[in-house]
Amino acid sequence: MGALQGIRVLDLSRVLAGPWAGQLLADLGAEVIKVERPGRGDDTRHWGPPFLEGPDGPPESAYFLCANRGKRSVCLDLASAQGQQRCRQLAQQCDVVIENFKVGDAARMGLDYPNLSADNPGLIYCSITGFGQTGPYRHRPGYDLLVQAMGGLMSITGAPEGEPQKVGVALTDIMTGLYATVGILAAVNERQHSGLGQHIDLALLDVTAATLANQATNALIGGIEPGRLGNAHPSIVPYQSFVCADGELVLAVGNDAQFARLCAALGEPQWASDRRFATNAARVTHRDQLVPMLTRIFLTSPRQHWLAVLELAGVPCGPINSVGEVFADPQIQARQMVVSMTHGNGAELKLPGNPIKLSRTPVRYGQPPPQLGADQAWCE
Repeated sequence: MGALQGIRVLDLSRVLAGPWAGQLLADLGAEVIKVERPGRGDDTRHWGPPFLEGPDGPPESAYFLCANRGKRSVCLDLASAQGQQRCRQLAQQCDVVIENFKVGDAARMGLDYPNLSADNPGLIYCSITGFGQTGPYRHRPGYDLLVQAMGGLMSITGAPEGEPQKVGVALTDIMTGLYATVGILAAVNERQHSGLGQHIDLALLDVTAATLANQATNALIGGIEPGRLGNAHPSIVPYQSFVCADGELVLAVGNDAQFARLCAALGEPQWASDRRFATNAARVTHRDQLVPMLTRIFLTSPRQHWLAVLELAGVPCGPINSVGEVFADPQIQARQMVVSMTHGNGAELKLPGNPIKLSRTPVRYGQPPPQLGADQAWCE
C-alpha cells in the first residue's frame, strides 16, 4: 500500500510543472486521472524526437514519458459544455485537482475552485501559472525559459565573461512541481482537522525567486548583486571545476579541515597555514590568487589520478558525468534510480526512479505513462 493510498487526483495540467506534481503523487500511491484533449492530448506527447517506438501502438515522446508515470488517461473536450460537465462530475469524486490554465480560463469553463468546491467542500485545488492569480503580470503566459530570465536565475548562471544561461533542464517547472506537491500534502493534512479543502496558488516566478536561496539573501542582506561565476561558488573556495590533463573534475571543499587535506594531497601543505588561504573567508577574498595555483597543479596529471588521490585524502570531489554516465554509475544503480517498465505500445521503457526512500510504504511503479485515452472507459 502506498503512502497516499485512497487519495484521488484529477490532473488537468499539461507540459511539465503540473504533470511533475501528479507523477510524484502517483508514485506515492495516489490514484491520478490525467485529462487530455481528444485526438492530440498533452502537448508534450509530440515534443520529439526522441520517441519510444513499440510494436503494439503509436510512438511516445521521451518528454511525455518523463512526467506521466502511474496515471490514467481520459480524453475530455473541455471547450464543450458536455466535457465541462463531465469534468465537474469527476472533480466531485476527487480529493485534489491540479490545473495550469491561463488565469480566468478555469472560471470561464466553470472549473475554477469556487465552482468545484461548491459541490466538493473538501477539494484541494492547485493552480499553477507563470505569475500567479494576482498582481500586474497575472494574465501573461509563463514559460520556464521566460521565468528563469525574469526570476534572476539566468543572471547568475554561465561563465563570468559569457552571456546569461538557462539551466540545462526546465528547473523552474520541476521546482514548481515539487512545491505544488508540498502544498497539496500540507492541505491534505490540514483537511483532517477542518474537513475543508483550499485553493493553492503557485507561480513559476515566485518559485524561482524563492529558490535563489543564498544568492537571494546575498542581495537582500549583504547588498551584493550576485554575478555569474561559471562553476565557482560565491561564498566557498575552492568549490568549482578544474581541468586535468585529460578531462575535468569538480572539487567541493566545504571547510578548512578539508582544505588542509587538499593541500597535503597536492604536495603543498604550507598553503593551509598561509594567511591568504587559512580560512574560507580568506580564500574567498584571495580567490584570484588561489585558483590559478590549483589550476596549474591539476593540469599536470590525468583526472583519474587526482580523483583517486583526493578520495583517499577525504577531499570531496567527483567527475563531471554525462547523462548517460549518470545512469550507468554503480551508485545510481544500487539506489534503484533506473526503473524498467513495459509501455502500452509494447516497448521496453527505462525511466529515472523516484528518489524518495520510504521504509514502510515505498514508492511503487504500478503503471507506465499511459497511452492517450487508455482509460476512457473509466470516465464514461
